[in-house]
Amino acid sequence: MSELLVDFITSLDGYASGERWPGFWGLEGPEYLAWLGEQPEVTYLMGANTYRLMSGFAAGEVPSGQDEFRPEEEASVDELTQASKVVFSSSLEEPLTWANSTLVRDDAVEAVRAMKSSGSGLLSTIGSLSLCRSLLRAGLVDRFRVVMFPVITGATGAERIYDGYPDVALEMIEHRTFRRPHPAGRVQAPCARAPAARRPCVTSPRRQPVWTAARPAAAASVAGPSHALLTARIPHAFQVFITGA
Repeated sequence: MSELLVDFITSLDGYASGERWPGFWGLEGPEYLAWLGEQPEVTYLMGANTYRLMSGFAAGEVPSGQDEFRPEEEASVDELTQASKVVFSSSLEEPLTWANSTLVRDDAVEAVRAMKSSGSGLLSTIGSLSLCRSLLRAGLVDRFRVVMFPVITGATGAERIYDGYPDVALEMIEHRTFRRPHPAGRVQAPCARAPAARRPCVTSPRRQPVWTAARPAAAASVAGPSHALLTARIPHAFQVFITGA
């Protein structure tokens, strides 16, 4: 059975991106990038908006506010191009132009449920906040991995990650700190067990945390934003990594 990982990079205040900010907020370092390169092969899951954005990058469209791609960004896009990708959309048309991309028009939740049951590899979301939220509510998420960068994007932040999420108690199972050349500081990825990790640990302003949370025992009742109770049928593991400025 495949494992489903929800993978986020985020600012300290919970945004997935910021207007005029480069990828990784310009704060990624060699150690963090090397760690990314060591990750196992995955099949990426995404929605139409993320596909349009990322396939545009792959076709040479430079992000808003930049004149050109940085080498780190080019390498990241090239790796995504080579990876297997599944795109859930009712608006996109076949054939998809981005290499190694498969279009699925069926219900995303049921399609991912079938992929988990019949597969054996790792499935990972990329961006696609609505898709991630739907998969969590359906009880399909096995693990969260969050890389937190030491920036606050209160004025320019876009795409608040956790809006609309139910309440979920997670257990941290791993963390780590990624060092970066001065004056950029370091990235942190913690490793520990916390029965109900509901908020990020507080580190110095020069660090970014990465948390990994282990699966809660048995099924958990989850209170949604409207106080409706949901049941998380699959335990959730949570990873958090923090980088520093």
